[in-house]
Amino acid sequence: MVAELTALRDQIDTLDKSLLNLLAKRLKLVAEVGKIKSCFGLPVYVPEREASMLALRRKEAEVLGVPPDLIEDLLRRVMRESYTNENDKGFKKINPDLRSVVIIGGKGKMGSLFARMLTLSGYCVQLLDKNDWDRADTLLSNAGMVIISVPIYITVQVIAQLPSLPEDCILIDLASVKNAPLHAMLAVHSGPVLGLHPMFGSDIENLAKQVVVWCDGRQPEAYQWFLEQIRVWGARLHRISAAEHDQHMAFIQALRHFTTFAYGFHLSEENVDLDQLLALSSPIYRLELAMVGRLFAQDPQLYADIIMSSKNNLALIKRYYQRCGEAITLLERGDKQGFIDMFNSVEHWFGNHAKRFMVESSSLLRTANDSRL
Repeated sequence: MVAELTALRDQIDTLDKSLLNLLAKRLKLVAEVGKIKSCFGLPVYVPEREASMLALRRKEAEVLGVPPDLIEDLLRRVMRESYTNENDKGFKKINPDLRSVVIIGGKGKMGSLFARMLTLSGYCVQLLDKNDWDRADTLLSNAGMVIISVPIYITVQVIAQLPSLPEDCILIDLASVKNAPLHAMLAVHSGPVLGLHPMFGSDIENLAKQVVVWCDGRQPEAYQWFLEQIRVWGARLHRISAAEHDQHMAFIQALRHFTTFAYGFHLSEENVDLDQLLALSSPIYRLELAMVGRLFAQDPQLYADIIMSSKNNLALIKRYYQRCGEAITLLERGDKQGFIDMFNSVEHWFGNHAKRFMVESSSLLRTANDSRL
């Protein structure tokens, strides 16, 4: 039995080595693809190409008796690495005539990310940090684009302190709230103005599949090239008004971050044994706990700024607190049928999204379980 098992394992090891060689060849081909995309300004991520390729591979896998989900999981991981490799080849410079780009707060995490992407695209990038403000007039006097990437609580203040910019200079901010910064930029600069909100953290390796929200300010024809540059980087762009953006961010960011903060605070006050929680947890609870821990591994100032950026956020959180109280009342009464009725009402509100989220979350849970030691 031992001999037979060893022989089979040896064959598996040989096949694994073959897979490694094939992956190495694939990455070399990806590098060539990256060069061509860079030369012609083609996006790193093309949704139609990825979707059609995955659909075809799934059909081929089924014919071979290989689980289609297996090949899709494998290819998605390989493609993620491929996007990073393509990223390293640089990008076509969409606006070769642009003067220097000045990033205010460029030494911060998000500012550094945009500085890297712009540099990979061949633009001249200069950084203006808080200790360099005495050079602001000199750096900004001939700028073709100025990007504000500073903490939320000082964004409007920094914008208000800007010296006069060239009339054709594009002024952009990257704050996760949009209404106040956009109005501040329109007030201080008479030229092109654009509000951007990168919907991702600064720890990403590339922008493939990431979402960047944009809000029109003034003279949109002047910054369309930059939106195209972001598409070339692989990101998805979503247009929305500044006011509507902030309304939605109250749910996506402020409420979500607050509930995560409150849950982490509650766990710490209960002084639970995290190691025991992890040992006993299902994949979904482990993933949820990981997302709570992730929040507390980051900058508290950022989350305080997001949650407290608007009185509307506080009003929303208070309504959430009130509804928690209504749900607790059901528990106090032992009203199981009331709980079920409320559950069914919410399920009806989610509609078909509930089933779709079930499928998406199952994929995440498989990945989370695979990474468990």
